[in-house]
Amino acid sequence: MSTFARLNPRLQEAIVSRLGWSSLRPVQELAGEALLDGHNAVVLAPTAGGKTEASMFPTLSMLMERPPDGVGALYIAPIKALLNNQAERLGQYTQMVGMDRFVWHGDAIASDKKKFVREPCELLMTTPESLEVMLVSSRTPVARIFRDLRIVVVDEIHALAGTDRGAHFMSVLERIARYTDNDIQRVGLSATVGNPDVILKWLAGTSKREGQVIDPPKQPAKRELKVVLRPSIAEIAAEASREAVGNKSLFFCESRSLTESVADRMRGRGTAVFVHHSSVSQQERAEAERNFHEGSNACIACTSTLELGIDVGDLNKVLQANAPSTVSSFLQRMGRTGRRPGTVANTSFYVDNLDVGLQAIALIELAKSGWVESVPVQTRCWPVMVHQLLAMTLQFGGVPPDTAWEQLCRVGDLSGIRRDEFDHLLSHMMAEGYLHESGGRLAMGDRAERVYGRKNFMELYAVFSSPVLYKVQTAQEQEIGSLEQGFVDSLVEDMTAFLLGGRAWIVEHINHADRKVRVHPAPRGKKPSWGGYIPQMLGFELCQRIRRVLEEDTQYPYAHPDLLASLNERREELGDSLRRAPILVQIIDGKAHCWTFAGGRINQTLRYIFALLGGFKVVADNFQLRLEGDSVTHKAIDEIIERMRTPAFWTDRSFWSRVMAELPEYRLSKFQRALPPEYSEEMVAGYLLDLEGTRRVVVARPPPAVGPG
Repeated sequence: MSTFARLNPRLQEAIVSRLGWSSLRPVQELAGEALLDGHNAVVLAPTAGGKTEASMFPTLSMLMERPPDGVGALYIAPIKALLNNQAERLGQYTQMVGMDRFVWHGDAIASDKKKFVREPCELLMTTPESLEVMLVSSRTPVARIFRDLRIVVVDEIHALAGTDRGAHFMSVLERIARYTDNDIQRVGLSATVGNPDVILKWLAGTSKREGQVIDPPKQPAKRELKVVLRPSIAEIAAEASREAVGNKSLFFCESRSLTESVADRMRGRGTAVFVHHSSVSQQERAEAERNFHEGSNACIACTSTLELGIDVGDLNKVLQANAPSTVSSFLQRMGRTGRRPGTVANTSFYVDNLDVGLQAIALIELAKSGWVESVPVQTRCWPVMVHQLLAMTLQFGGVPPDTAWEQLCRVGDLSGIRRDEFDHLLSHMMAEGYLHESGGRLAMGDRAERVYGRKNFMELYAVFSSPVLYKVQTAQEQEIGSLEQGFVDSLVEDMTAFLLGGRAWIVEHINHADRKVRVHPAPRGKKPSWGGYIPQMLGFELCQRIRRVLEEDTQYPYAHPDLLASLNERREELGDSLRRAPILVQIIDGKAHCWTFAGGRINQTLRYIFALLGGFKVVADNFQLRLEGDSVTHKAIDEIIERMRTPAFWTDRSFWSRVMAELPEYRLSKFQRALPPEYSEEMVAGYLLDLEGTRRVVVARPPPAVGPG
């Protein structure tokens, strides 16, 4: 029997009469079968591939068969904009079968929330943070609202899994699960994820249901791709403007400053231009989306804020300034086009240097091979452990330590934390005033109330902090701009040059405590370490594919002639040596270049190793390490690499303690300050370093061949 035939008859009739559908798509048939059979599921399909209906039709059908007492289904979106975007669609689906939905977030009208609390409807749409607010609010009877919760649908699940927000959401979901006797069914929706089986296990949490990945065969489809090299932002904007005229397009940029710069240069060139990024107000973003919907000759210059499945209408073009850092992002963005019959998914990359052009080619080639990044799994998410402890004390007015542990150890993202470590965390938080214990119950301490209690504890509800930025100033304290903390760690004082505000600067001093970088103008001829805007920490697989682009002689048909010419020059320079040497070491003018193509975190790890063992000044990027010092020789470098090949090196506590001592005092989370120093250091090391990946790269490779010089 087909899934459609298994749906409630009234829902079948509504799908035919109200929506005009005569059948379901393959993904909807497969997902519907799994969900109606009671399975947990991760549903994979391209953007606009019908995932929402694949999850919601069987959900509504099950609720119609046995109406819930309170909220029967949760729809979770990672961002409020997606929630608002889906509200009308899900409202239509619930309304056509005599049900209702409610959208709960910070902008929802208070009187509407009160009405919902009095009479909960069948489907609640919200974000993880708003769900937390409901739990800790004394005005929200969560035990009554969620006592018959049956199913939770998580949209764009790849945006949550493996992150602090994902750990937070799973913690909140497991707290809600205590209010119902139902084994809550879990459904995740995504267009792109490399390890859906792992994500399914993570999402299942304590559920005992069987699980199933729904990944129907994808029909081969034509794609229109091109990668164009233009050496300046002005030229990129001019060429992109010519392509945008007469079309509806999204122009993705890799930073807010680049977005503003591109948009400014595109205005007055024949198309209406809007801006959409996280620093733009919600009202302005909504206005951009509305005007874009209504126009036929418009372009939104945006960051990743429009990468998720927000509907901005029928798109003709996806433009990309430089390149995203993952195949997943590339596929999400390209998937915004080619939705209508007779149209083709497309992306035009406009890159301002060869390195970014190589990155774009590697992304395309990996996507063509069917490879997508796996979402990382975490088991020691310390910030969420702190956050949940504080939230539980707020929710219950105090919680026994054993009860807190029993609840939190159920969460997969916290499952690697031992009970003795948890007890050490409690002792530290009590000693520092974040918690206090009275009558065998933990309560929020005075310091936690001062730090997180502002605006009625809104500081506590939001798990994510904004990206940490360092001010860039001259010695005269003239402010040049700001850099994200991941980039700052790649800088070396008196050595590194970088571009900001259209000029090259030399680093004089980095003050991590005040988050300031002091610089002076780079002398003419001093080449910046990164030829563009703030660099990305690229992954190992992407960097290895970039290496292959240099090693092979393929002339990619989508790469324009100017880019191919630059690529062939780089191949002449490096290709032969890379083919002969897994780790290529070149010494030129007393400086060593160690080409690894191992990615940002592995090369950052190697940076600390070479600096401590060799006494070198080291700059690391995604592809190589540059070493300076009196003792930079092939012999010295080979000896360090040979030492890294010994198993004892990776268990040398004394050495790794020295590495930890060198790490910057980063604040990756607002809850990090409540951690004991060793757990805070663990967080920073996990963010910056990849010991296991570095060990594999070094140990698995034969000794490095010597390059020219």
